[in-house]
Amino acid sequence: MTLLDALRTRRSSPTKQLGEPGPDAETLDDMLRIAARVPDHGRLAPWRFLVIDRAAGARIGETIEAAFLADRPEAGEEERAFERGRLVRAPICVAVVSRAAPHPKIPEWEQILSAGAACQNLLLAAKAHGFGATWITEWVAFDRRVLDVLGLAPHERIAGFVHIGTPATVMADRPRPELADIVTRL
Repeated sequence: MTLLDALRTRRSSPTKQLGEPGPDAETLDDMLRIAARVPDHGRLAPWRFLVIDRAAGARIGETIEAAFLADRPEAGEEERAFERGRLVRAPICVAVVSRAAPHPKIPEWEQILSAGAACQNLLLAAKAHGFGATWITEWVAFDRRVLDVLGLAPHERIAGFVHIGTPATVMADRPRPELADIVTRL
């Protein structure tokens, strides 16, 4: 598959479709190196990666469930199991952490965009390696109880959870915007 093919055909794989095998350690490291090759004004690396395998996801899932139950004590077992399983939907989940911070020359907005570009590069790297992936956040990306367990500093934020695995089926493409609707030529 050429780079252009990967770019033209990339699409998110629903997490319920992402199974084994996931990337091995060497492949995942290559994917993370690719993810880090993004525009980065000032070479700040305003992002970092948390690799969450299924064992770690299960441990963190207990905190997610507890936070959910603190807010929704009436939740049934099905909802609790869903919350507990948020980070084990695929063999690997990579949390892309934005470390954007005030800087005398580099706007925080550029740093945040760089973290988003790292998420996109990770999706493309997964595609190029033959895996499916999806980038999501959901409430856990914004809940301080969960962020504390993940080890995020007060100024850090989750840019996205990128779930990676082997898709069970090839998904049909969804309609994409027509260029005429999104491009203005000046």
